[in-house]
Amino acid sequence: MNFPAVFRNILLSLALVLPASGSLADAYEAKLPDQLGTAPQMCDYVPCGDVLPGATSFSERKGQPPYVEGYADENGAKRKLGYVMLSTDITDTPAYSGKPVVTLIGMDLQGHFTGVKILKHSEPILLLGIPESALIKFNEQYLGKFVGSNIEVGAARPDEDIIGLDAITGATVTVIAQNQVMMTSGTAVARQVGILKPTIREQAKFIETGVKADWAKLVEDGSVKRLVVKPEQVGLPRGSEPFVELWFGYLNQPDIGRAVLGDGPWRSLMSRLKDGEHALFVVRSGGHESFKGSGFVRGGIYDRVQVRQGADAFTFRDLDSVNLYGLAAPGAPKFTESSIFIIRSKSFSAAYPWKFVFLGNRIDRATGTKSFTNFDEEYWLPAAYLEGGRPKVVKPDAPWVRVWKTRAVEIGLFAALLLGVGTAYAFRDRLTRRSTHKNKWPVNIFKYTAWVVSIGFVGFGLLAQPSITQVLTWFHALLFQWKWELFLTDPFIFLFWIFIIVTVFVWGRGLFCGWLCPFGSLSELLYKLGSVVGLKRFQFQLSRKWHDRLKWVKYAVFFGLLAVSFFSMGLAEKLAEVEPFKTTFLVGLFNRSWPYTLFAAGILGLSIFIERPFCKYLCPLGASLAMPSTFRWFGLDRKQKCNSCKACEVACGAQAIDANGRIDQRECLHCLECMVLYTDERACPALSQERKRRTKAGLPLTPIGKDGYYIPIKPASVSEAKSAA
Repeated sequence: MNFPAVFRNILLSLALVLPASGSLADAYEAKLPDQLGTAPQMCDYVPCGDVLPGATSFSERKGQPPYVEGYADENGAKRKLGYVMLSTDITDTPAYSGKPVVTLIGMDLQGHFTGVKILKHSEPILLLGIPESALIKFNEQYLGKFVGSNIEVGAARPDEDIIGLDAITGATVTVIAQNQVMMTSGTAVARQVGILKPTIREQAKFIETGVKADWAKLVEDGSVKRLVVKPEQVGLPRGSEPFVELWFGYLNQPDIGRAVLGDGPWRSLMSRLKDGEHALFVVRSGGHESFKGSGFVRGGIYDRVQVRQGADAFTFRDLDSVNLYGLAAPGAPKFTESSIFIIRSKSFSAAYPWKFVFLGNRIDRATGTKSFTNFDEEYWLPAAYLEGGRPKVVKPDAPWVRVWKTRAVEIGLFAALLLGVGTAYAFRDRLTRRSTHKNKWPVNIFKYTAWVVSIGFVGFGLLAQPSITQVLTWFHALLFQWKWELFLTDPFIFLFWIFIIVTVFVWGRGLFCGWLCPFGSLSELLYKLGSVVGLKRFQFQLSRKWHDRLKWVKYAVFFGLLAVSFFSMGLAEKLAEVEPFKTTFLVGLFNRSWPYTLFAAGILGLSIFIERPFCKYLCPLGASLAMPSTFRWFGLDRKQKCNSCKACEVACGAQAIDANGRIDQRECLHCLECMVLYTDERACPALSQERKRRTKAGLPLTPIGKDGYYIPIKPASVSEAKSAA
């Protein structure tokens, strides 16, 4: 029996029980045809007519990157209407999930977008949070717009000739990535078919020093670059050997060309080049994947390598390839495959940076399907080889950089909040010593303020509620492929997780869970409000017996989701709806189908009568943070007599203190109720007894030390105190 398949099918059946409410869309993790990425007749597998209205027939894939032409039948003849492109044929820009949104794009002969269709996405936010219709509405903003326009997400800026697009609240990263996909795909095809004129770049003027460097020197100064693709980057098991290891460099520069090829071969190569043509070498020193492609045919295109400079892409045919028989530079690596490629375009200039691109097949672990993905390495001739040095180049910001820049003020306020709460908790000893069992406001004013700000500013304002899906994503990234860009795309979640990780290992999970988790804060505040409005007599705690049993449920939920994620990350994201966070903050209780609303409202309603029921018994995020809390550096102080005293146990709303007086730091939510009692000489039974004894003996009441007892006084001081009395 194939147990993994059976297990996965059972879980999938359970997940399908969850209602769709219009947000469980067909495009989420859709199974696309295996032939879609390679078949010449692309439109046999996808509805090209949906994005190019009026087209009834389509050509085979053309060009590099590929596109198809669409035709209308008129009196038995075909009239070309425009072009259709598949986004992943051109760019694999990742969205928030770390995977690209596979998009079918139509464009007319004048370069105006005619249609956009999402074929597949992996954005959980569009599955169980924001309805997919929001992304469809966002894409409709492109219709009729010219591909050569400056189109950006955000407000229009007519003075800078920038056309603005309305974003999707809560999915900023997704739409910024989608805009990059649309513009990159559209301009790539528009340049090929002549809608956009080629970029004219000033050609490089070389400085020739006559120095013939060895291989190590060439690598050190950037004259030769290395591109490595690891097995895990293409969906294969992690291994010590690379999937492919390539070395490449620019040969027209005399010092570099002579060092790499030798004097004679370099002069022979240069004599064959026409004005405005450029040569670069590529060798494979590791891995078993050919950079020339196994499907190459005479007269065809090398579909595995490409050069990109700005918005221009340069591909190679068989006549653009020259044999490379050896590397002359001392210390050069051994290689199993080699070639010299010729760029025959005056749009290319060695004075500016360019990227060497390797296109590889990546296997999706969840579905087993293959797709092309780009791996690139930037190359820029060292300034020492260029007259006047390198020209000034303004590179466009990465999508995550743009997000950080556009939300700088909010990011600053959020960082200040995290720093403020962390500082307040670091000085908790001072706060609790100024509080008493009857007057807890020195502690509560900080704690309640943190709750209100967390609910309003962090939860409903920034939509920055951490989730177990992020833990699963990070776990998989650590195991398979770590990308900083994936985690930097949401600055608030990124900063929040830095705060969470640091504080979990310093104090335990309680500072986040008890003070700053938006849903946990809302649940706790509802319980406090219930007490204030007269519902206190209906509020209760589960018995110790049932609490000790049910607290393990959240750990089972966490490990269940983790196990499912190894079979299907998409399915795990669906099952993660056990967290009511999206319904509460991102979408709204009344904007979803009734089961989701009922589930979230039921938990919040129960919170009025039981303190933090979700946090204590169901939250997989809390469970994932509880385990590393075992290794915290600092815990809450305890007295020796705490083992036999029940006062703190009664006051602990998290029920984290057991019958023996021990605090379970994995369950503690740092409400500080026990710490207020710890130094309250009238409420703490041990201190109260000691206070009465000292008063009866005529001894002064010294300050209370860190051990929770009065600081002992010297014998001389005792006699002085008695004589003074």
